[in-house]
Amino acid sequence: MLLLGIDLGTSSIKVSVIDAQTNRRIVSTQYPDSEAAIISEQQGWAEQDPNLWWEHTKLAIKKLNSTGLYNPKYIGAIGIAYQMHGLVIVDKDQRPLRNAIIWCDSRAVAIGDQAISDLSSTGFLASHLNSPGNFTASKLAWVKHNEPELYERIHKFMLPGDFLSMCLTGEINSNISSISEGILWDFKNNRISETLLDYYGIDQDLVPDILPVFSNYGLIKPEVADELNLSRDAFVSYKAGDQPNNALSLNVFEPGEVAATAGTSGVIYAVTDQLVYDQESRVNTFAHVNHNSSQTSLGVLLCINGTGIQNSWMKKITALGNDYVQINQLASNIAIGSDGITVLPFGNGAERMLKNRMVHAHIENIDFVRHDEAHLWRAAQEGIAFSFRYGLDILRQNGIEPKVIRAGHANLFLSPVFQQSFAGVTQVEVELYDNDGSVGAALGAGIGAEIFASRKEAFAGLEKHAIIEPSHITLYDELYEKWKDSLNRKLLN
Repeated sequence: MLLLGIDLGTSSIKVSVIDAQTNRRIVSTQYPDSEAAIISEQQGWAEQDPNLWWEHTKLAIKKLNSTGLYNPKYIGAIGIAYQMHGLVIVDKDQRPLRNAIIWCDSRAVAIGDQAISDLSSTGFLASHLNSPGNFTASKLAWVKHNEPELYERIHKFMLPGDFLSMCLTGEINSNISSISEGILWDFKNNRISETLLDYYGIDQDLVPDILPVFSNYGLIKPEVADELNLSRDAFVSYKAGDQPNNALSLNVFEPGEVAATAGTSGVIYAVTDQLVYDQESRVNTFAHVNHNSSQTSLGVLLCINGTGIQNSWMKKITALGNDYVQINQLASNIAIGSDGITVLPFGNGAERMLKNRMVHAHIENIDFVRHDEAHLWRAAQEGIAFSFRYGLDILRQNGIEPKVIRAGHANLFLSPVFQQSFAGVTQVEVELYDNDGSVGAALGAGIGAEIFASRKEAFAGLEKHAIIEPSHITLYDELYEKWKDSLNRKLLN
């Protein structure tokens, strides 16, 4: 038995095949090789074409199959991880009615702010654990207000992973974890949020069917199976947003366990069995993959929009042919503190932890005589680490006190500069593992298809790559306070 994992990211589709007997990755790939475009017709808007997601997914699977390292007919179960909080709307023929409004889109901020103001007296935060913010439900309300003729044609709305699952199976469904990230799950009453649907005037018939996270979401459509050379008996057995899935991929399930990732956006994700919520919704609480009516398991999520995208922007503007390995090496030659340069990496939409403010990115204190591109590269990675510390302090205010943070040895965590900066400024030990979202999705598929006898069996092959101990704590504390002073000045403007 083989397992296929699909990770629908902002920049590409990553896919992996896992041998269910050994839990080992056979092969991984991604498509496209360059970063996929984000469509931004107005400031604060961010969209992608869901049909392109599907085309890229098929091309990624075909590219994987072409390696000849496995027989695609032996793939029995498929798992899907995906970029969270997006909105896809389809008509009765399952055709997208518009581009997907993705996670970093800020157009619905005012709608969500008005909703929480109007609903605060109803105990909304205590039952939903989040403000509606600019999450999926508010994005759908934006469509209703601004594109009413299109809204009237909606058959179902869904999250990005639900859309890929629909393309594979022809079935439209979701789960509690996914629906909760749209702020459409009432944890107090354990049901779809009638409160928010009624407030926004959204018909409950537009909500996809709700299944458990680990489920049979549907058999692969025969024509899709034939096109991708898969068995017609293969089925989708797991779906989760990228951050719950990242936690799963690192075997983070129990209260007190914490995962982190630093891709396009940056996230710290802490598991709790308490109904935790931040009064200002600077961090958010969603159903974790193992949450159900008899077991409270929630992920408290800090999200920073501008992390890897800041690093990638800096590379695009200044790298002059250097790749990330070279950039990281040259940045490591610069002393901690980047010789006084400060970077605020908030150039990718409204930041939740800054109360949905649009602060934008800033580079400060450049000296044309002393500084070169390597100073900028190090300053960017340090600024991203400082933004993690800012968010972690909010988590600490909400009772989350991590002793260890697990992360995949990928993206920014490949950089020794970022590893050192992250551990030093947060003052938390970091464990790095050789795993990623597509591998996690494949393992989730094995759990959903009941191929593994237990969760322990599913993660028997998880290998620790390195442990990063906090160092230079006093110095990083001093630098962080200066960075925070700069941020506070921007917040006052």
